Amino acid sequence: MIKRREFLQQSSLLAMMASFPASAANSSFKMGYSAITWGGKDDQAILDIASLGFKGIQLRANSYTKYKDNPQELKALLDASKLQLVMFSSGNVEIDPAKVPASIEQHVNHAKFVKALGGDSIQLTNSLRKKGEVPSQEDLLKLAEVMNEIGRRTQEVGVQATYHNHMNQFGETPEEVDTLVKHMNPAYLRLLLDVAHYHQGGGKPADAVLKYKKIIHSFHIKDVESPIKGQETNPASYKFVELGQGVVDMKGIFTNIRKIKFKGWAIVELDSVPDKAKSPLQCGTISRDFLRDTINYKFV
Repeated sequence: MIKRREFLQQSSLLAMMASFPASAANSSFKMGYSAITWGGKDDQAILDIASLGFKGIQLRANSYTKYKDNPQELKALLDASKLQLVMFSSGNVEIDPAKVPASIEQHVNHAKFVKALGGDSIQLTNSLRKKGEVPSQEDLLKLAEVMNEIGRRTQEVGVQATYHNHMNQFGETPEEVDTLVKHMNPAYLRLLLDVAHYHQGGGKPADAVLKYKKIIHSFHIKDVESPIKGQETNPASYKFVELGQGVVDMKGIFTNIRKIKFKGWAIVELDSVPDKAKSPLQCGTISRDFLRDTINYKFV
């Protein structure tokens, strides 16, 4: 039986632990950063991202063009900065039967490149949406079918394929995302949930974290200014901004990321610097500080 003094001591300890930031008790997920903001200057991106304290990086297909014949050169840069390749933007998925075989081979080749760099994940998107048109159910199901096959093939290489929801593409709206997710084979294909694209498409990303928790592989953590300041007469206008500078419910998202005990990678992404007076490193610093000071993420 616990004595009264021991009980009070334990109660005080529990109360003190409860007052700690959430990150101290529950930061099982890992934070990475995407090199896209540097516009293809991957060498500088690697140095800057590492200097900010991130441990993972997402690279794009431009690095394949430069390093495909010598991936060890790029791996040496990553290793020197102690960065792990946690995602690779593999690009567009075709559903035209005449283009599907070449599309699959492209992603398999990217997967082999990723494997040589010590990575294990690629990101699939598509650029098939026509302006002003809504994709048909048939087209969405075809996209899911092809992505499943890509995932089956890349799994043979030891690389996980993920689908990335995106504005102006198939999967722009929550309804389209839901259709794709329902037809994804989780044995081969997982979801990379981009919270800003999901928000701008009309969804609530914090809710999506819970809804898709069983199939989520990773996150793109991104913020969006919508409408753009000075363009309020156009409510559909938007631009991506540093974390905490937009309208995405970041606190709700991270509350639910912790709630589901997510243990994978959440990758900060900013397509380009929103203010040309800033550098990619300055933008990254703003987002890093937001994660540290507002989300209570502990960089170690």
